[in-house]
Amino acid sequence: MMRAAVIDTPGSVSITTVDDPAPGPREVVVEVAAVGICGTDIHILDGDFEPTPYPIVPGHEFAGTVVALGAAVTELSEGDRVAVDPSLFCGECHFCSIGRGNLCERWNAIGVTTAGACARYALAPVANCYRLPESVSLEHAALIEPLSCAVHGFDLLPGRIGEHYLVYGAGTMGLMMAQLARRAGAASVSVVDLNTERLAVAEKLGADRTATVADEFDRPQGWEVVVDCTGAVPAIEDGLRRVRRGGTFQVFGVAAAEAAASFSPFRVYNDEITVVGSMAVLHSFGRAVEQLATGVIDPATMISHSFGLDDYTAALDAFRAGSGRKLQIRPA
Repeated sequence: MMRAAVIDTPGSVSITTVDDPAPGPREVVVEVAAVGICGTDIHILDGDFEPTPYPIVPGHEFAGTVVALGAAVTELSEGDRVAVDPSLFCGECHFCSIGRGNLCERWNAIGVTTAGACARYALAPVANCYRLPESVSLEHAALIEPLSCAVHGFDLLPGRIGEHYLVYGAGTMGLMMAQLARRAGAASVSVVDLNTERLAVAEKLGADRTATVADEFDRPQGWEVVVDCTGAVPAIEDGLRRVRRGGTFQVFGVAAAEAAASFSPFRVYNDEITVVGSMAVLHSFGRAVEQLATGVIDPATMISHSFGLDDYTAALDAFRAGSGRKLQIRPA
């Protein structure tokens, strides 16, 4: 038996014991070193994520050490250090058949619909495990999953050198998108957030300008690329107004399913504005491993707090309060 955080029902969390995972033929057991807290965990706790079955062990941003192998696993060995892509695509539906598994009709994910990593051990398909370079610590490697989401987001942007970026939100994802924009050749990167402490971190990580409202920036012509990483309707509505003619607006943050935003269809038509969504991970996890290893983001600055497993609810409360940046659980 092992200790784990369990969301028993929406709104109810317990730290309890559960059975140790046993690997199937093509699975491995990972001893979890670190697992990040994410907005998805809050949605699961609040009962807002429809596919989630309860009770469930949460945690989908994680890395650790392989401690057990399924009978048909030859690619990894016990003791290998890995980061785990939590995505579980069916491989059979229409979207999987056209290479868009993140839209899978039977979409599942470790820590979202199956037992996750807020426990001493987690189970994962061997195909989802990425061996880590020696230069990457396990704690830093737990950032690879959110970084892979950001990499996928950039796959959907124009990718032109010398354009001006405006990012809403200086939480984990906003900071990652801002750092990637800088490395991708942005002419400038501006960041908006209501939290001035987070704006100071954005400046440390290379943002050219920061403000609590975009009106503080002197750019009447707008930005070629505007990315919302908040999921907040007021930010989305404001950001759409800031896109330069011919530019792109990306909905990256997760809004509530019932949320609705107002915009001008005429302006989208007349100014040829592209509006694009970005959902989770797609063909980007391996590249995120390499990006982290080569220093594209600053992981030490990104991780602000760590908690033991017993303090899981305190970590959730800190996340809700907007404290720090990436918060991690260290199950050991």
